[in-house]
This record gives sequence, structure tokens and C-alpha cells, in this order.
Amino acid sequence: MKTKKFLVLALLTVLALVVSACAAPAAAPGAAPGAAPEAAVEDYTTPHPILSDLKVRQAIAHCIDRDALIASVYPYVEDGSALRMDSFLPTTHWAYKGPYDFPQYDPEAGMALLEEAGWTLAGGSVRSNANGDLLSLKFTTTSAQFRQTWSAVMIQNLAECGIQIIPTYAPASWWFGDTTGLARRDFELGAFAWVGQADPSGRTLYACDQIPVPSNNWEGQNYMGWCNPAASDAIVKANNTLIRDERIAAYDIVQQEFAKDVASIPVFQRAEAEAWSANLEGIRPDPTEYATANIAEWKLSDGGDTIVIGMTQEPDSMWSTVSSMAAQRLVVMAIGPTGGGDSARTYTQYNYDFQPLLQTELSTIEAGLAENNDVEVQAGDTVYDVSGNPATLEAGVEVFDSEGNKVAFDGETPVTMKQLVVTYQFKAYTWNDGTAGTLEDFKLSQKIDCDPDSGAVGFITCNSIEDVQWADGSLEYTVTYLPGVQSPTYFLAPFGPYPSHQVLSDGRNLTDVPAAEWATLPEIAEAPLSWGPYYVKEWNKGQSIVLEQNPYYDGEVATPNVIYVFVADTNQAVAQLLNGDVDYLDDSTLGAGAEVQTVIDAAESTGTVEYDISGSPTWEHIDINLATK
Repeated sequence: MKTKKFLVLALLTVLALVVSACAAPAAAPGAAPGAAPEAAVEDYTTPHPILSDLKVRQAIAHCIDRDALIASVYPYVEDGSALRMDSFLPTTHWAYKGPYDFPQYDPEAGMALLEEAGWTLAGGSVRSNANGDLLSLKFTTTSAQFRQTWSAVMIQNLAECGIQIIPTYAPASWWFGDTTGLARRDFELGAFAWVGQADPSGRTLYACDQIPVPSNNWEGQNYMGWCNPAASDAIVKANNTLIRDERIAAYDIVQQEFAKDVASIPVFQRAEAEAWSANLEGIRPDPTEYATANIAEWKLSDGGDTIVIGMTQEPDSMWSTVSSMAAQRLVVMAIGPTGGGDSARTYTQYNYDFQPLLQTELSTIEAGLAENNDVEVQAGDTVYDVSGNPATLEAGVEVFDSEGNKVAFDGETPVTMKQLVVTYQFKAYTWNDGTAGTLEDFKLSQKIDCDPDSGAVGFITCNSIEDVQWADGSLEYTVTYLPGVQSPTYFLAPFGPYPSHQVLSDGRNLTDVPAAEWATLPEIAEAPLSWGPYYVKEWNKGQSIVLEQNPYYDGEVATPNVIYVFVADTNQAVAQLLNGDVDYLDDSTLGAGAEVQTVIDAAESTGTVEYDISGSPTWEHIDINLATK
């Protein structure tokens, strides 16, 4: 999936006493009150003298004019409120149940809260408390100009409320390093981005046991040190049930607590823009799906038979198993994705959710196509451990039991765990050479994509499977996953089809070709057979990819021909759009820079182009570190 199309999300809570209770180890026996800690394990357990106060955190949020921040980096966005967030989830997400009561811009309310918290103005421009301490905070983020621009506005906002901000614009290598910056919670206020996805996840970001401290070797991404028991329990529950309604209810609790505790400020969703000729109809802008997922519906109002798409990047291969490029996916979504895992795409993923494509329906528990059984496992069994890796069950191995509790196997006592058994069913389809699809196509997918020699991007799905049973005489197979596998996207088929019948130009059958050779096969990497609306007719390297309608596609195709042309840069792409040489530019090509204004000006002055600016799954936020060294 592209950025649009995914990292992890987040959660929040409580003030100093709760943070201390959740994170701080007990003092060593016999230690004198106020004595220095015996070891570094005591670091980050002292409530921050300023930020552990909820009123201060609420005031900071009230004093930041997020619409002004948005305008500073996206001057062409007319309504900045469309990019504002009051949760760690966008408002269109299936798990969002807001609006939530997150503090909005109200500097008067912010200053009143600071007064209540004992931070007053006594003649100067920076507030101080009764001890004479200044209300001064360090702000850390990357050196990217984008963040320097919006944070400059934020710093001025906070100064107007009497809060002094001392910024550090650090190299990304330090800020995101394994042993520096965020990983060591070396900040007071820290800005960076998460990338949202259809599955909210969130446990590593917001659960109490995911706060990085020396005693746990800095494991976890809860950099805020936020420990709200209600939110923590809810995020664990949300990630330990596969029932959609139960997940929604749990995430709602987390979002309510997130808004209440203000341990992180969701600043805004990044904007992303796409543009197209006014002559082109059927575009479906969406934050989490590639535009070409519905390309069969695109048509030219003047009756033209060829759509031209401009791209600043050229795909590296048509084989999705070894490619993760957005440019590649824009082509592959038009020809019918093949292979396993994300590359299978037997589904679409509109608006942070999933819809069946080649699957007859999503294989959910609610649909009766999946079971999540309780099974007893014992020494020697292969299970999924708490880290999400296959492991032989032996003494000391930690697993989640059927209730979602983390338990260490004692070497003898059987453990009851959850085990998914899921049946995936598919619609009839026909390859563009006229051959009907068969179950052998899916078997070939498992064989190749799970082969270590394939060069696949990853083998997480393959390694999570215990057994596959293939139906007799129908397009259906049933997967039994390892005990402990509880993927929230279990309902998406792990294997899509490859053309198992295909005879290559060298005379070999595709099924007989070793996985190690697939990446260099022209029939796979350049012009694969298609079950989708189009197929690759020719690829002129460095210039274009030409698609033609698949005559055997089981569906309507509005325009018979599509050409992807490769242009040098975004300026050239926009120029070709305005000249009428191309019909469409996706968000990865148009971007969110000054070129968007050029498109907007043209749309308003000539009416020959149209555009859409929407909120990206990528969102900027400011984490607040609730503890100090």
C-alpha cells in the first residue's frame, strides 16, 4: 500500500500520578527519600514539571491555530478545517465515532487555563510560576522545510499565550535513529508524522506496557509515556478481537481518552492533490485506494478511445511481489493484480476499509466464512509468539492465550490459544488469452510467493500459515493459520491468481519455472497476462506503457485504451495536463507543492481541468513527553 495507501496510528492519557504508577518501578529497599536512583531504569519516571499538568497541555492545544499552520504550508487549501483532526483517526475511518472533545483554537481559554495552573504574566512576554520558573519548552522535529514552516507559526501562536518555545530542527537520522531522538524520548514537545491505515492498530503507540524506558530496553512507541488504564485496556482489546463492532467500541473509548488527556496533538492531515482534464469522467478520489482501481469506469466525454495518464516515475516491474512502487500499482490495478499478500489485491481498499473485488465477499466471521477456534497447544507445536513470529513452543516462549493475555509457556502445561480457519471464495474470471481461471492459479501463487528464492518483499503471510486445503471443483480454498495468528485483515485472501496454464516464449510452462527466475521473465515482469479490465500491450522503456482492453474481462470497460507516459518532473506533468497532452495526474505525480496552485488557477480561469485536494492518511502531530529524566 502506498503512503496513502499506510505505519501505525496512536492513543493517549493520564497525568503525573497515573504515568508514575504505570511506568515507575518501585524504589530499591532501604533507599533514602530523594536518594539518586540505583540505575538508569529510574529515568523517565519523574513527572515533567510543566507538561505533566493537564491544564498546561490543554492550554497548549488551545493556543495553536491549526488552520493557520495548514495555511502556511498549503496556501491553496480554502478550508483548512477539512484537514484538522480531533483524534488519531480521520473522520471517515470506520473506527471513528466522533466528533471528540479535543481542545480547539481558543487562545483566551488557553491563557485562562495557564493562569489556573499558576503560570502568570508579570510584565514580561513569557509566563512564570511562583518560583520564578519560566514557561519555556523545547520543541524538536526534523530539519525538513515543511515542518520548519508550520512550526514557525506554532511557535508564534504559543508566544502570544506567553509560552516560550525553543526549537531544534534535527537531522532525520538523529530524530528517527534507533538509539537517539524519539527512540530515547529525548524531547519535551516533538513533531513527526504517522501514516494511517485501514487497520488502526495502535497498541505499540498507546498502551501502558509500550512506554520506552531503560528497563524494557526502550521497547514500544508510546513516546509520550501516556498511561491511561481505560485507554490502554481498550487498545489491547481492540487488537485482540476480530469482531468489527467490538473493535469500534474499544477504539471509541481510546479516542475519548485521547481527547481528554491531550498527551499528543494531532496537528493536521497532509494534503494530497490529483488533477484531470475536464473531458475525463469517472475519477474517484480516495485517500487509501489507487485512482486506477476503478479505471474501467473512466471515459472521455468527447467520445475519445484513449486515456493518457502522466507519471513522473516509471514502474520497476509489473510483478507486484517484488515491487512496492506507487507508479507500479497504478498500472497493475488496471490489469488485475496477481500473486500473494498485498500484491494479490483480490479486494479494493476505499476510504480506510475493504471491499471484495475478485473475492465473492470478504471472508469475515460475521459472514460465516471464518472461525476463530480455541485450541490447546503444547510443547513442540508451532505457534505465533507475542512478537508475531512463528516459534516452536518450549519453556519460556511467550504467547497470547485465548483471552488475549500474554503468558510464558512453562514447558509442560498446555495453553489454550486462538486459531483462525478461513475460507476464501472467488468469482469466475478469464485471462486475456481467453483461458478460464482455475484453482491451480492460486496454488501457483502460494508456491512461488512463499518460496524464499522469489525475492518477495516479505513472507509474513506465508509464515503465518499452518495448512491450506484446496476445494474440489470450485474457486475456493481454506487456510488454517498458526495458533496465535490474529491478523485484523484475516478476511483478505492471502493468495491471488497466477496464469498456471501459460506457456512461455522459451517453451516452458510457467508452473515449471523456478521462483528465482520469475523476476526476469518478460511474461511476468513486463507483460503479464491479465484478468482485469486491461492488459499490457507494450512497454516502451523510458517513454510509456500501453494498455488495451481485455476482451475477456467480465465487466464493462468504458474506454478501450490507456497510455501511461513518463515525464521528467511535476512541472512538465502539469504543463502537459494544461496543454491537453495528458488526461490525468495522480497525487504521487502532482504532489502538494506550488504546482497545485498552477492547476487551481487554470481550473478557475479556463475550466479545462478539474482537481481534488483531500486529506492524506499521513498526519502531522506533536507528542508531549509526560516524564523527564
